Amino acid sequence: MSSGRLRIALAAAAATVFAASAFAQRRGGIPVPPLPDGPIEYQTAELDIRVTVLARGLENPWSLAFLPDESILITERPGRLRHFRDGALSDPIPGMPDVVTDNFISGLHDIKLHPDFEQNRLVYMVYNKAVPGASSGRGPGGGRVLTVARGAFDGNALTDVEDIITVDGASTVSRMLFLPDGTLLVSTWGEPGEMAQDTNGLSGKILRYNDDGSIPDDNPFVGVEGYRPEIYTLGHRTPESLVWHEPTGQVWESEMGPNGGDEINIIVPGGNYGWPYVSLGRSYAGPFQPDKFHRDGMIDPVVSWVPSISVTGMTFYTGERLAGWTGNLFIGGVRYGEIPGTGRLQRIVFNENMEELRRESLLEDLRVRIRDVRQGPDELLYVITDERDGALLRIEPLDSPES
Repeated sequence: MSSGRLRIALAAAAATVFAASAFAQRRGGIPVPPLPDGPIEYQTAELDIRVTVLARGLENPWSLAFLPDESILITERPGRLRHFRDGALSDPIPGMPDVVTDNFISGLHDIKLHPDFEQNRLVYMVYNKAVPGASSGRGPGGGRVLTVARGAFDGNALTDVEDIITVDGASTVSRMLFLPDGTLLVSTWGEPGEMAQDTNGLSGKILRYNDDGSIPDDNPFVGVEGYRPEIYTLGHRTPESLVWHEPTGQVWESEMGPNGGDEINIIVPGGNYGWPYVSLGRSYAGPFQPDKFHRDGMIDPVVSWVPSISVTGMTFYTGERLAGWTGNLFIGGVRYGEIPGTGRLQRIVFNENMEELRRESLLEDLRVRIRDVRQGPDELLYVITDERDGALLRIEPLDSPES
């Protein structure tokens, strides 16, 4: 075995050991108290809020999407799609593809509506598909492949479901984002080893496709020798969200570091974001991983965390109902400083140049893993908790009438 392959094999083994340890710690660590039955009131730095549990009994929910009628589609990692409508959670929606969940992170993840959903009813989902002998991104023979499927949702079921993108060799988790030009970004994890810097591979990248799964002619590396044409950016460790910032016309991406070093990046087509050559994080054994915080030609984050909050989904708040929060970024976290039972939602305030001013942690006392946060059509914030008995929460001003 070559030294490069040996390093990848050893890194894969270490990642597997850590994943097993993290899983055991998460399930056997600090007990998560049940969410209260009634609304919870908070005094925050700039307004008083009420948090209401809208739905319970979701198994490790991962993502949500608002339909035109303001009802919500919610993915569950084991492979189910649920519909929250008129205050109730549906049974699993029929028509879903078969999803493989062979570890504590693989499964069904992000969901997005096609920009023309009201005309074509198309829903996009990213999931792990079982493929015997396929590479999972953590070494050969993993038996799963990252896949983007789309189907038509008629309000009750999915029909005409088809796989339109197969990301060979990519790792487990992915997020998606439709850009204003109608193209689709798909992110991939970049561990272990140096896969995120491999320009012939798709791990540790943000990829860009047309809405039918084909590759746009204007991708930054189309026609460049030694680069896969799908690649939009590279050098990512664990992308956890992709959001569009309308005022600046930029894509923002959140990314988990190793032990510390979580970050938010502004995505530039063709950019290299450094992993695993630069990071603010440490390896799980303690030393910095790597020992450099910056390298010429690689793009630095605009926000970072030490210690980590294990960042997840995020959204810019653009409404007016939560007065004082307009323009702020909200981002979930599943644990703080590697300690189970310390999930939270963080609010980040920026100046007019999008430079960070301050942060505020919210919902810490609930001790739940926050997996995603979105702004609803009603200009309120909606949060999902990544627990075996997960929940959908709503954040509203305290002076709103209770529903």
